[in-house]
Amino acid sequence: MRKPAVVVAVLVCLGTLGGGAFAVAAQGVPERDAPGRSIVITNDDGGLASVPLPGDTFAVSYRNSLYGTIAEERYTVLPDGSFRLHQIAADQLAVLEEYYGVPGAPTPADPQDRRNYVVEPDPAHPAVFTDLSIAATDLGERTLHLPGTAPVSLWDLVDDDQPFILLDIKETP
Repeated sequence: MRKPAVVVAVLVCLGTLGGGAFAVAAQGVPERDAPGRSIVITNDDGGLASVPLPGDTFAVSYRNSLYGTIAEERYTVLPDGSFRLHQIAADQLAVLEEYYGVPGAPTPADPQDRRNYVVEPDPAHPAVFTDLSIAATDLGERTLHLPGTAPVSLWDLVDDDQPFILLDIKETP
C-alpha cells in the first residue's frame, strides 16, 4: 500500500499537471524558465516523480544493511544524459574499505559534507549509467540528494512489496 503522503502528492500533481504526469516539489528547487533536465523516477506501474536537476550532480544515499550506517553514491551527469559514479561517501570508514573494496584509500570528508569519509571509485571499472535500477525499501531508506534542494525519500514513493525503481535523466521543456 502506498504511503499516505505520497498519495496526497500524486493527487495534487494529477490535478495540477493533468495528463498523468507526476512531479515532486522539492524545497529550494529554483524556478526554471529555460529547458533543463530532470531526474525521472519510474517503476513497473509507471511514473512516480520527476525532480528538476539543478546542475550536473546528484547523489543517492542508503542505509548499508551490513554496517547499518549511511553510504552515498555521487554521480555526475554527462552531456548525453548518462551519468557516471564519481565519488562514494559514507559515515563509517569500514563501508568504504570493506563493502565497496575500492583500490584507493578513503579520506576524511570536508567538514560541511553530509558524510564523514569519501573515496573515488575504481578507475579500472568506470560506472556509467543511462538509468539506475535500485531497491527503495523502508529498511534501506534510499534518498535522492540534489544540490540546494531538500532530500527526496525514494522509499516513500513505492509499495513495500514492490520497491524497485528506475532513475533516469530526461530533458525537460
